[in-house]
Amino acid sequence: MKNRIFETSANPQCPLQYKIRELKDEDNEKLEKVIRSCLVEFGANHEGTVWADPELGSLSSVYQEAGTRYWIAENTGGEILGGVGIGRLEGVDDTCELQKMYCIPQVRGTGISHKLIDTALRYAKQYYANCYLETLDNMIAAHKFYEKKGFKRIDQRIGNTGHVACGITYIIRLS
Repeated sequence: MKNRIFETSANPQCPLQYKIRELKDEDNEKLEKVIRSCLVEFGANHEGTVWADPELGSLSSVYQEAGTRYWIAENTGGEILGGVGIGRLEGVDDTCELQKMYCIPQVRGTGISHKLIDTALRYAKQYYANCYLETLDNMIAAHKFYEKKGFKRIDQRIGNTGHVACGITYIIRLS
């Protein structure tokens, strides 16, 4: 999957050539800008969210061990359009966390998010029985997206993500 050929987005109104690939060291700065711009867009540029994660500028080093990975969607010009990660969920052995899933506004609704999450969940099935995620209350489109992908909303947090400002939690059974 590291050298996938470029695909065309599913939305004919927004034909876009892109590929999904694993995050590299040289992507860190561009990816951090994408994530931070999305956090500003949703008013999440504060403590208790990904905004305050100390490793946000060096994510390629975070996703190196088995059971953890981060993928980006990149256009033919090398622009990062979005990304998603699978990480360990501290305190829960059989469950991973879907992490830092963000896409720039221009590509939302093109099918790129579906490709990213499908890639992440396919990988997660190799290591985990469940996948958990936390998101913000005001990310309504994300809630619908996760539910469409089969995630079920749950009323309590599991594990220890450190993202106390994220009030909505979901889980999906992978096997």
